[in-house]
Amino acid sequence: MLKVLITTVPFADKNNLPIELLEKSNIEYLINPLGRKLTEDELVEMITDFDAIIAGTEKITKKVMDAATNLKMISRVGIGLDSVDLLEAKRQGILVSYTPDAPAPAVAELTIGFMLTLLRSTQLSNMEMHNGKWHRFFGRRLSEVTIGIIGVGRIGIGLLKHLQGFGSPKILVNDVDFNSDLDKKFDIKWVDKESIYQHSDIVTIHTPLTIETKNMVKKKQLLNMKKDAIIINTARGGIINEDDLYEVMQAGHLSGAAIDVFDFEPYNGKLREIQRCILTAHMGSMSIDCRTRMEIEATEEAVRFLTNQPLEGVVPNEEYAVQERGL
Repeated sequence: MLKVLITTVPFADKNNLPIELLEKSNIEYLINPLGRKLTEDELVEMITDFDAIIAGTEKITKKVMDAATNLKMISRVGIGLDSVDLLEAKRQGILVSYTPDAPAPAVAELTIGFMLTLLRSTQLSNMEMHNGKWHRFFGRRLSEVTIGIIGVGRIGIGLLKHLQGFGSPKILVNDVDFNSDLDKKFDIKWVDKESIYQHSDIVTIHTPLTIETKNMVKKKQLLNMKKDAIIINTARGGIINEDDLYEVMQAGHLSGAAIDVFDFEPYNGKLREIQRCILTAHMGSMSIDCRTRMEIEATEEAVRFLTNQPLEGVVPNEEYAVQERGL
């Protein structure tokens, strides 16, 4: 019998359809028994004789693949591929697919939520109220600030659509791929990243983690931002240097930050000391509808592969080229 290892957490908590799809196809499965992100060694021990893996963000390395003697397919729940050694998978003849469209709406909405929360200091007011204090914070409206978006792919475009409903904020954008069609749909200005850091009231990151974006935002970039600026990362941990962000915010620079993704997860670092830095547990995609869609799409793809049907979410060659440049 064909076997699938499900490592992503949670799985089928809100909708049992992924389980039903596997059972309908007579595919044996094991759901991550530890209920958390697996380490490399834990995955090595667990993966042994499985034909496919429905994967979360755990590292799927050469060591893991070498231990997975039957592994033929990795179906990634989500869009990020920095956790999968694509080049090693290709060398070992392991197919990789993903669900790039499914999480985008939820991540874009969470980003808007962070913007509103930080602009109006609602997280600080809530904390003070719970401590018996009454303080009315001044704030700013989205239509009155300059927003810098680094990365205008699926999530960045979703963010642009949402921002249209908030008056007319000035929007600066940057991406490695210039998309002239966006100028026809949105009132935006293409600039370099340094201009975004220097002139934006809010800087929000929506790039993949690559060799070019690893530690892209360090002390230099943070100090180049306005003293009362806000920075948001709902993309990938490792893009903003967390130690530098802590040092800069501890010194009083930046009015706020929101970090949903971290270099090492679960996060247990110094940013927890900064009250004006919102920290969330990699929950960008965790709306019920988007998370369910991700799980269903990843499961459907695994079933298609194991039952010799045409695939729909195969990772394109461009993603392999990204890893060829290093990470």
